[in-house]
Amino acid sequence: MAASYNQYRGWGDVVLFAASTAARIGEVSGCRVGDIDTSQWIWTVQRQTTPAPGGLIDKGTKGKRARKVPIIEEIRPLVAQRVLSAGPAPDARLFTGPRGGRISTAVLRDATHWDEVVTQLGHEHLRHHDLRHTGLTWLADAGVPLHVLRRIAGHGSLTTTQRYLHPDTHKITAAGSALSAHLSVLRAPRTLPATTVLTR
Repeated sequence: MAASYNQYRGWGDVVLFAASTAARIGEVSGCRVGDIDTSQWIWTVQRQTTPAPGGLIDKGTKGKRARKVPIIEEIRPLVAQRVLSAGPAPDARLFTGPRGGRISTAVLRDATHWDEVVTQLGHEHLRHHDLRHTGLTWLADAGVPLHVLRRIAGHGSLTTTQRYLHPDTHKITAAGSALSAHLSVLRAPRTLPATTVLTR
């Protein structure tokens, strides 16, 4: 991100990771090396960084329970590099500011000149939380079932998750074709396998 403070690459990594995992910025800040399973490429979201009297603190996730989020192939090199840079300690933070501090939405907004950049791009109403919305919408458009999407998002109810479903006409017609194909299999006549004649 050329517009970010001192062109610190870590800010761009945070933005890419947040959008690709549909996570809150506080959860990205709370991510530790030990939370990343690089054998299955799954992130166990266990905590978030939030403002508190006296500064930023880490506490449990918004839903008060851990959840598992897939790390897609496109960001695995980024994550692998962050894991190597953070060091072997499982409690090492995956993402920090340029001086090693915790990240908050306000810090990220100021460091990346977010408001100016999105205004120049014609998206002046785009907020950091919209990165999460983008990630969840991508997952929904990719056909991830609603109950799975709910688990990834960490939502308490399906009603909240349903807000991210915006099927286009192609998806709706594809759904109809899929159902027709399924029903045609059910209607197909069932035949017995051909009998084999044994000769001596």
